[in-house]
Amino acid sequence: MSSIVGIIITFVCVFGGYILAGGKMGIIMHSLPFEMMMIGGAAIGAFACGNDMHTIKHTFKDLGAVFKGAKWKKSDYNDLLCLMHELVRIAKESPVEIESHIEAPEESSLFQKYPKILKDGPFVELICDTIRSMIMNFDDVYQVEELLEKQLDTMVAESLHGSHALQNMADALPALGIVAAVLGVIKTMASIDKPPEVLGGMIGGALVGTFLGVFLAYGLVGPMANKVKSIREEEHFFYSLIQGVLVSSLHNNPTNLCVEVARRSAPKHNRPSFMDIEESLKALKQAA
Repeated sequence: MSSIVGIIITFVCVFGGYILAGGKMGIIMHSLPFEMMMIGGAAIGAFACGNDMHTIKHTFKDLGAVFKGAKWKKSDYNDLLCLMHELVRIAKESPVEIESHIEAPEESSLFQKYPKILKDGPFVELICDTIRSMIMNFDDVYQVEELLEKQLDTMVAESLHGSHALQNMADALPALGIVAAVLGVIKTMASIDKPPEVLGGMIGGALVGTFLGVFLAYGLVGPMANKVKSIREEEHFFYSLIQGVLVSSLHNNPTNLCVEVARRSAPKHNRPSFMDIEESLKALKQAA
């Protein structure tokens, strides 16, 4: 919602101020289709040329996230901590029982309680792989922590590919606007024998290219790239919660303390309260 409001404010203030200052929209509207074809087409072509298909698909998905916001909400943080509590508890009490959950998580009654988490395949795989390492006497805490950090760093790096691609496009748009403007000047120079009022309109049309390139770069694409980056970095906090729980478990801390350590590391606006976790765990016990 905030992204839509921001875009509306940008358009209203830029074009509203232009009109109130006495500017005419006619010249912009007349040139806009041609300038947009040159600048937008060149930007899309360069984007397709400079990125592989995986990054292109990832970027289109990221554009949806600009308007939807981060994938994980406060309730999801609560669900994850409850899931990790149950997994760690079972791993400590019955290593044999935990194998049935981590070897086939899609069939696990525990994972099925949290369908949104279960749908995130790479994340579920990370949880299962780490717990599998723990029950295989992979007890070097620092080695497990280093392994988790590398996996999490890889995940966040991959999630930022779309943001980098959008930022590269934003950086290129002002230059592409200049290209369109130069072409407009060339067209104008070829009509130098026309009356001044005609030449003025043609020069104005050429300058629309420069305006459009800068406006798209700093008014739309650049802010979208920054929004995608902030969303993916926020989601990284969610994934990093498993590191807090599992590493704390390897230090032989009680299960409740492991969850509390991770809870406190969650972002403040998404952090469930201590009582929220307690009530959710009590509900799980009653359901069992």
